Amino acid sequence: MPPGKYGMQEEGDQEIMMDFLLPTGIFLKFPVSPNDTIKSIKKMVWKNARSEALFSALGDPDAYVFTCINQTAEREELEEESRRISDVRPFMGVLRLVAREGDRVEKLTNTQISLLIGKGLHEFEAQKNHEVNEFRAKMRTFCEEKAQERQMLPWQQWMEYSFPCDLEPCCSPPECGSVKSKNTKKIFINVKFEACDESFMLQQDPQDFPVALMKSALKKKATVFRSVRQEPEDYTLQVNGRWEFIYGNHPMCQFKVSDRSRLKPQNTSSLWSINEPFYIHLLQGSRVNADEGMKLVVQAGLFHGSELLCKVVTTSEVTVCSEPLWDQKLEFDINVADLPRMSRLCFALYAVIEKAKKPRGTKKKNKKADCPIAWVNTMVFDYKDQLKTGEFLLSTWPSVPDDKSDLLNPMGTVEKNPNVDSAAGLLIRFPNIRPHPLYYPPLDKVRILKSDMEKNGDAAIVTKEERMKLKEIMDNKNHTEFFEDEKDLLWKLRTEVRDHYHESLSKLLLITKWNRREDAVQMMSLLRTWRDLPAIHALELLDYSFPDPVVRSFTIRCLRKLSDDELLQYLIQLVQVLKYESYLDCDLTTFLLERALSNWRIGHFLFWHLRSEIHVASVSLRFGLILEAYCRGNIHHIKLLSKQNEALGKMKALSDFVKSGSQKMTADDLKLCIRQESYLEALSDLLSPLNPSIILTEICADKCRFMDSKMKPIWLMYNPCTQEDMVGIIFKNGDDLRQDMLTLQMIQLMENLWKKEGLDLRMIPYGCLSTGNKMGLIEVVKNSDTIANIQRNSSNSAATAAFNKDALLNWLKSKNPEDKLDRAIEEFTLSCAGYCVATYVLGIGDRHNDNIMIRETGQLFHIDFGHFLGNFKRKLGINRERVPFILTYDFVHVIQQGRTNNSEKFERFREYCERAYKILCRNGMLFVNLFAMMKAAGLPELTSFKDIQYLKDSLALGKSEEEALKNFKVKFNEALRESWKTKVNWMMHSLAKDNRP
Repeated sequence: MPPGKYGMQEEGDQEIMMDFLLPTGIFLKFPVSPNDTIKSIKKMVWKNARSEALFSALGDPDAYVFTCINQTAEREELEEESRRISDVRPFMGVLRLVAREGDRVEKLTNTQISLLIGKGLHEFEAQKNHEVNEFRAKMRTFCEEKAQERQMLPWQQWMEYSFPCDLEPCCSPPECGSVKSKNTKKIFINVKFEACDESFMLQQDPQDFPVALMKSALKKKATVFRSVRQEPEDYTLQVNGRWEFIYGNHPMCQFKVSDRSRLKPQNTSSLWSINEPFYIHLLQGSRVNADEGMKLVVQAGLFHGSELLCKVVTTSEVTVCSEPLWDQKLEFDINVADLPRMSRLCFALYAVIEKAKKPRGTKKKNKKADCPIAWVNTMVFDYKDQLKTGEFLLSTWPSVPDDKSDLLNPMGTVEKNPNVDSAAGLLIRFPNIRPHPLYYPPLDKVRILKSDMEKNGDAAIVTKEERMKLKEIMDNKNHTEFFEDEKDLLWKLRTEVRDHYHESLSKLLLITKWNRREDAVQMMSLLRTWRDLPAIHALELLDYSFPDPVVRSFTIRCLRKLSDDELLQYLIQLVQVLKYESYLDCDLTTFLLERALSNWRIGHFLFWHLRSEIHVASVSLRFGLILEAYCRGNIHHIKLLSKQNEALGKMKALSDFVKSGSQKMTADDLKLCIRQESYLEALSDLLSPLNPSIILTEICADKCRFMDSKMKPIWLMYNPCTQEDMVGIIFKNGDDLRQDMLTLQMIQLMENLWKKEGLDLRMIPYGCLSTGNKMGLIEVVKNSDTIANIQRNSSNSAATAAFNKDALLNWLKSKNPEDKLDRAIEEFTLSCAGYCVATYVLGIGDRHNDNIMIRETGQLFHIDFGHFLGNFKRKLGINRERVPFILTYDFVHVIQQGRTNNSEKFERFREYCERAYKILCRNGMLFVNLFAMMKAAGLPELTSFKDIQYLKDSLALGKSEEEALKNFKVKFNEALRESWKTKVNWMMHSLAKDNRP
């Protein structure tokens, strides 16, 4: 094709004749559209090549790449297959297909991963950060080793991984007892010594890690070579490049033993020997924006989790300018020797009104909060345990003015703001306290103070009164704030806590004085002999209040006991608490990747939970690196996930199309768009992101529509791949679905707890998944309708529809003729009880008749959870929802089968509610812990412990079961007595909806 003729594309969609040279020696010629992508053209090549000779010699399309001569007369490889041919603009209309070789395969993989995770891998390299580079290298090795292990699985296990069954959870076979069986099979372990070419195969009991393994290895080496130190504490085990003590069973069977003395440079001083105050220099600021006539001040605080280690230090005031100069030494009231390993330095930059007389009664501290500008956090030690030295430019995060919060934000990220060109900066300098590096002492130094611990703790004389007081503190599950005498008692009796109240570990950790190295070391030493916590109790220890690496390592050791189903149940929270980690390489990240690469379903949801927040600047780097590692460990999953990602892109395009249209936009316009070949292809034949066990085969354009609500959700229907009904999903663009996800997760957890107690309340925790910035998918619950529609269709006007008590029962009768009606009413009764309790406990707001639905089988369920934890909607300052939960007389009418004197049925309903509530109260701390772990998510109605107080009150934490039930009965009667207010609210909602333009 002559060069000038390529300009034909600008005349419209006129096709262009292209030549294709195949590596088999075959020449193809056919027309393409200027808007065709490289990917779609490659598909056409394979389609046309099927009828040609040597087609069988062609491999998978991904193994090849097109090359062309571009407009600058250079040979170009077209790696990015999403480009259109009109964007490529080859000099001649010729594309050559060549096989990928060597780094070409790597380039393809990198391109695919970049497109999939929404972040170019070159951004990681551009960081020029040693921690990033080491983490990438280590995680790549770890994940690729996992992939190789997976390929070595027996065929049955490989099939179970590759094609997981979506089965109902079932009970595992009973254990034979806690005592180890004499017939327990031993496993062979390969142990290699550092700086030694020899390795040994040891036969070891799986339960004997780690000390027994270390002793066996040292004994073996001593007999073969020479006498060596026999103390296991003098050595460490290396697993996949990570130096650590191995707690409990470890899935890997290859270990490397290293002399601890080789781990750190020899010319270092002990950090614990430096009894000098810790200090830094604040040099200057940059890009500071504040009003003239104000002064700039910086606050600096040292934190360990949520605990302030010493007094906050405040700088002098300087005049407002873009680059304010402080050049001031900030000395903290804590010695270098007492700095805990996870010391976090938090800064707040704010402006104050230039000295003017304050009105009487004005608190001094209010002056400091005049105008918060920015905050930033950084660690005192680097990722290699070394005390930081030298200058650091900290790119800050903008402060959100809030009278309820302090200026310092210790819960915030330690990542710098990546928007360095616009964010305010603080230049600080860590001093060179000694001429050589200072490291935090390794774990084996814990034994130095062991004798002190025995003297002050284990050997302490305990009185009967002290034991009774301790029991009182431990029995109160809601007791997390302590008086000084209680703290002293807990610390004195710490071994009693370990031996008799081991599940209350968090209380002991909270009162530990981490700013005293003796106490910190004794706590770490005590933790090494602590019994494992049940996994659901261990979750609490992932909060930012417990940052110590020994604590977090212990926590992960406990979480290893979670089954895959249990891990999936808590995966949302585990992803959120990654935001509290101070370094990229941490036990939680390794644990999640390990489990994701061992269970395809866990990998699927881990991917989407991370991918949905890749746009968040504070976690973009961390989440991007974990996503890259997962993709490298499961190359085959990339293709499936990319297909889902492509489909979501088309769904967003459909949503934008509908939103951009005029009010005359119809469902037919949407259907016409979906029928385009590019949309049909992208939206068909993919695994559902909501449930990867479901294949969305062929989209049925005729059944698709958009909904008449503010965000115009797209309703997509798929033809079944089996004899089942059609599958429906709703794509929502413009709403943050993470709160809905959290609420539905809690409803699912409630249902699981009830079922364990033999109570099946027929809940419908439908699928919901956030897939990106304010967008995601919701499962369509088939054969269901809203109460509003049912009432509206049975009445002549919206004003009277909400008061028609027969509407629901008549609708159920029409859907369930004859003997089916009793079962439908039972389903309604059970599910209504479940949702009454669930919505009360979670404080679900905005409960109108358009977000309560009923299935034709009788199951009632709630949708749209935009408000929870008691954040009820208000109109003109008036609370529109004045009942604890929704229990209207038309609900009671159905429960009583339409008979007003059928009190037996209603009392049974009341018993269901009370029984369900008592079960939740017994598991109250689990719900509190899970909500607490979600503080990092940034949900508007869940940002602090204060927001969780509603949950503690509704679950009556700290009260007896009798007191809790008494309180619930009062709420139950109130909901029934005041239900007329709900009906008025529903009527107003229906009228407002009908009058909407």
